[in-house]
Amino acid sequence: MPVRLHWMLTAAAVTSLGVVTDAHAQKHSNPVVDLLAAKQPVFGLYAPANPRVRPAGAPGGTAGGAPGGAPAGAATGTVAGSTIVRPAAPPAAPKTQAQLAADALAYKFVDYIFDGTMEGNFDAAYPVFSEFVQGMGPGTMASGPQKRFSHPLFVKTPQIGTDVAKASERIHKQLNLGVAGVVLVDVESADEVKAGLAAMRFKSKGGNRPDDVGDAPKRWGMTAAEYKEKADVWPLNPKGELVNFTIVESKEGLAKIREIAAVPGVGVLLPGAGTLRGVFSTTDSAGRRVTDEKAWEAAIQSVLAACKEFNVACGYPANERDIETRMKQGFSVFVIGWGENGFKAIDIGKGVAGRK
Repeated sequence: MPVRLHWMLTAAAVTSLGVVTDAHAQKHSNPVVDLLAAKQPVFGLYAPANPRVRPAGAPGGTAGGAPGGAPAGAATGTVAGSTIVRPAAPPAAPKTQAQLAADALAYKFVDYIFDGTMEGNFDAAYPVFSEFVQGMGPGTMASGPQKRFSHPLFVKTPQIGTDVAKASERIHKQLNLGVAGVVLVDVESADEVKAGLAAMRFKSKGGNRPDDVGDAPKRWGMTAAEYKEKADVWPLNPKGELVNFTIVESKEGLAKIREIAAVPGVGVLLPGAGTLRGVFSTTDSAGRRVTDEKAWEAAIQSVLAACKEFNVACGYPANERDIETRMKQGFSVFVIGWGENGFKAIDIGKGVAGRK
């Protein structure tokens, strides 16, 4: 069944049956805050994106897949021992950011949308993400006095590192777009977390965020005064609407996982499972990467143990194959890949959680 048709039929079924979805108290504009406060599982999807295209002839690329270096998707055959290459169909035109945003809005069963593009080259990715935000339009806000977010945006920000002023400037720019959560990556100390949290809070709240709020009030459907009152970090401020995610993905961070988890204001703590798999891998004599599965899993479990010790929600980059297992272990906040498999993972997770 086509993806969009699946969403439409499911939404219609929910409406016709009168089912109340996700029966948790709605006290905040940001539904992620209410779910975390209620100790309920939270399910997020990576923002939809255009497929990556490898250069022709690149290792692992599609161009090398056909005999004789035929273009990707080319049909091949043999006539009298010679290879015949039939031209491939032209690739589909990439979607605009507005079209990708429309795809995100069309999927109604997600708690938040996650974007990781600004972790690397911030300056190049920021304007592209800004277009995506514009494409979301008023759809990120629900109607009514609660001003409830339907698709709150959570974004990775580059590693804090030693240049705290630069890191803070980047976070300020992201917040001014109207995001509802900031994700700190490759955290290796409590001080990095504290710096990230300070950048998320206005000076009047004890942070260093300037009073200039950009387009954030418009994105939240509020006046500037209302936004400044609500745009603070939960749970430091019980009425706050911003959530911090903190990712640990190095041996240095793992060594300090307890002090990182103990920082007040961490909303969700996650192991960077993909990066950690590389950290706990070596190259064998044949040049193949070999993962120490026991060490990798122990690293993941050490983050979970710290979450439990300091009563912090623990996140994981799950998929449809492992989400049920990770939920049973105690992980409760999930970042899931966009697409049919991701939608399936959410279906499984909500079923386990009893969230209709």
